[in-house]
Amino acid sequence: MRDVLPAQRPGGRKVRVCGIRTSWNTVGDGEFFCPDCGGDRNYRRRTGRRRFTVLGVPLLSRGCAGPVVECAACHAHFGMDVLDHPTTVRFSAMLRDAVHTVALAVLAAGGTSSRTVRETAVLTVRAAGFEDCTEDRLTDLVDALAADTGRFLLEPGPCGAALAIELHEALEPLAPHLAPAGRESIVLQGARIAVADGPYSLPEREVLSIVGGALQLCSDDTERLLLAASGTLS
Repeated sequence: MRDVLPAQRPGGRKVRVCGIRTSWNTVGDGEFFCPDCGGDRNYRRRTGRRRFTVLGVPLLSRGCAGPVVECAACHAHFGMDVLDHPTTVRFSAMLRDAVHTVALAVLAAGGTSSRTVRETAVLTVRAAGFEDCTEDRLTDLVDALAADTGRFLLEPGPCGAALAIELHEALEPLAPHLAPAGRESIVLQGARIAVADGPYSLPEREVLSIVGGALQLCSDDTERLLLAASGTLS
């Protein structure tokens, strides 16, 4: 409540004579990342009505308030855009899926015949959170994606439109929530898979360029990361 006119009681205590009070009504709930708490919390989506009060008695309407997101733990109020930030659990899943998608795209572009490439890809995907990943599973997924011409079409060109769509769908929602070092790390992980059996092929470079673009990295930064992964950066 915002006080408008305080009064003085005997003994020096101030009493609120009049002010603006907001009555809140809950219209929804869920889980979100609370910036004040620094973690996942339950929230209530609330709307309110402001009223002018005298001695605590509501007299006149002063319009609507909200909607706001109220943390159930600390009771802080936030704008609705706070719900755009993923929860910690959701963010971890997005990051894990992004690395998995990049690994599959690199394998699809460069092939799965090299044992070193397959092993590097498995280690990368396991480190991201898929602890039960195996070479056979990755190879089967690449084969299935290549056969699914509706979603993973490798024509025309070394990197087809459907492959690019897969990468953008996995990476673009994640990029705004990652620091530059985190975005670069994903590119580096894909690049290390690609160079595990030797220099980049043209399709591998194309895939990794798409990865960098989807992660909001400029082409110069992406090229720098590719050189660093291949050990040719001076």
